Amino acid sequence: MKSTSHKGNKSYLPAKPCAACGRAFTWRKKWEKCWDEVKYCSDACRRR
Repeated sequence: MKSTSHKGNKSYLPAKPCAACGRAFTWRKKWEKCWDEVKYCSDACRRR
């Protein structure tokens, strides 16, 4: 039976590419309410 909780396995979490560098980044708990608006993987990319 396969578990759906992550417990270290983040492969099932949604991901999208960064608008600045193109790297893929995964969903984080702090982005739970604003995931659709998140465009950058880091503060450094956001400043570019």
